Amino acid sequence: MNKATLDSVCLGDVVENVDSLRIPLSSKQRKQRTGQYRYYGAQGVIDYIDDYIYDGLYLLIAEDGENLRSRKQPIAGLVEGRFWVNNHAHVVRANDRSDTQFLYYLINSIDISGYVTGSTQPKLNQANLHSIQLRIPEKSIQASISAFLGLLDEKIALNNRINDYLAASIKLIFRYWFVDLAPFMGESLKDSKIGQIPKTIDLVPLAELTKVITKGTTPTTLGYQFTESGINFVKGESILDSHEFDYGKFAHIDPEAHQALKRSVIEEGDLLFTIAGTLGRFALAESDMLPANANQAVGIIRPNQDLLAPEVLYSYFLAGWQNDFYAKNTQRAVQANLSLTTLKSLIVPVLTQSRRSEYESQIIPLVNAIKLNALETRQMAEMRDTLLPKLMSGEIDVSQVDLTQLNNHLCDC
Repeated sequence: MNKATLDSVCLGDVVENVDSLRIPLSSKQRKQRTGQYRYYGAQGVIDYIDDYIYDGLYLLIAEDGENLRSRKQPIAGLVEGRFWVNNHAHVVRANDRSDTQFLYYLINSIDISGYVTGSTQPKLNQANLHSIQLRIPEKSIQASISAFLGLLDEKIALNNRINDYLAASIKLIFRYWFVDLAPFMGESLKDSKIGQIPKTIDLVPLAELTKVITKGTTPTTLGYQFTESGINFVKGESILDSHEFDYGKFAHIDPEAHQALKRSVIEEGDLLFTIAGTLGRFALAESDMLPANANQAVGIIRPNQDLLAPEVLYSYFLAGWQNDFYAKNTQRAVQANLSLTTLKSLIVPVLTQSRRSEYESQIIPLVNAIKLNALETRQMAEMRDTLLPKLMSGEIDVSQVDLTQLNNHLCDC
């Protein structure tokens, strides 16, 4: 297959820069101007105000911030509609030589470290932004590539919205059972540490419902080094606020180190919970991330499934059952942390067998649906990121891709 002709250009040659329209507003000013329009900073929306500057499809590229070097998040965002931007994000849009959405995918896929200045506060000034070297195909091919990748992103966004709905449903079910106590109407009550509760609920320390509650160790403390690939190694930053794992943020160790760290070998169904640094993020371990291990910032909670299904424990944490208890028992030192003793001491509700089956029948299918959607999303994101250079180079001829067929397939997923 003939490869697409690629032109070598500077970013400034293929965009219109409209930074001059930006107006920063202080938090005090924004508080006085609350409204419906998005107010953007370097890494996304930070507020909503009563007016807008921009109207249309634009590319926002971070001007400063640690993320320019760490790349923990995309440095460029595609924004459409009416919005306001402060002076921490460059605002550009394609000219007649380029496609804005294509540039969004391209900028997020390339190394721009050579254009970033400043060690304490990384900065991408306008001159350096405009000088970023790109290799791009003709505009019609750019548009076809962005349309192809956009279908994958639309499906990813749909999956995320579905998972938000499923998570909200789980919280409502939890509230129905353990806050409103609706299923127990007419049932006799008994005294407990939190007041009177139905007789078919027991309050039990988490330690009595689990096989393991432990944490990991940094391998270098035992003489082992991290590796480029191998066994997945989960750190606190690998666990997202959305209660999923960022597979791109896993470190790696070799099998020998994994065996030496056998106390913290992760199993499917373990609830991983951050116990140092940013506390309280959690996610259920999935089969496709195994084998895996974890460091000391991650608590590993392994339910005894004869007593407590992992999905049920997940529903408790998703509903925030643990928040007050752990907040009151957080140790404040150089950084906040929770001890394993505190993890184990959490009192959780346990239903009698007949009630337990009823609750599980409502919760487990929803959690499984979330996990399946998350798996599909990871696979599509990996596909998207793998396809971009192949589409650009012509290794995959985008003109031979039937976008209608792809769209129909994604809708059926």
